[in-house]
Amino acid sequence: MKYTAFARSWFLNPEKSEFNGYPTELDDSRDIPSLEASLEDIGEYQRRLWANRKKALLLIVHGPDTSGKDSLIRTLATYADPAGFHAWSFSRPTEMEALHDFLWRVTPLLPGYGQMVAFNRSHHEAVIGERVWPVRAAETYNWPARYQAICDFERHLVSEGTCVVKVWLNLSEDEHKRRLLKRLDKPRKRWKFDRSDIEGWKQRATYQAYAEEALAATHTEDAPWFVVPGDRKPEARAIIAALVAEVLKQLAPDYPAEHPDVLAEYRALLAKNGVK
Repeated sequence: MKYTAFARSWFLNPEKSEFNGYPTELDDSRDIPSLEASLEDIGEYQRRLWANRKKALLLIVHGPDTSGKDSLIRTLATYADPAGFHAWSFSRPTEMEALHDFLWRVTPLLPGYGQMVAFNRSHHEAVIGERVWPVRAAETYNWPARYQAICDFERHLVSEGTCVVKVWLNLSEDEHKRRLLKRLDKPRKRWKFDRSDIEGWKQRATYQAYAEEALAATHTEDAPWFVVPGDRKPEARAIIAALVAEVLKQLAPDYPAEHPDVLAEYRALLAKNGVK
């Protein structure tokens, strides 16, 4: 994948892995494509991806609780063809999932050729969330081996035709607090409240530290991490929509070429059945 200067401006720098070194709000001087224009491009080029069935796109979205992962994915799906778009969410591994290799639960949900799939959290939780909240004995984990497995896994996906785009929504501590309280203040948000939100807040610094380490260890040219300011949801959505549109345009720039003989046969069948 050839990323533009705009896309590369959001790349993680593995030598500057601490999230406090990245903005949480967009500099007003930054010019980004309009959200609506990018969404229209996503709709058009995702259909071309589906029509060609030669490439696939896996979008991975991570960030702390309340960072807007769900609403971001809903927004990106605005004009998507549901036949070729799917979204999956991953939380703490179930008892059955914990009995398997950590990649086991995501493998069946990977995009097929022609598909765009969004993961709300992903296999990367196995080197972030599981470090904070282990699902088995802590001494049985080998974190460097997991980092290597993730890099190898994603390199394999790319080599087989799946583009892997990984996004971290960089949310400030103050905005995180505000959004947690908003879940109590607004009736339409209260259903989202869960005791795990409080535990997540208590472990925020630890979770962030493990995430910083994990992103630095799994950022590759094949499957880079993008660190996007997360405090203003409209800006985050516009940036990520522009990134996704840019990728889709490369994966499927055109529809498949029509075959004259097939079109002629189709016209003949329509005419034979009274469609003229």
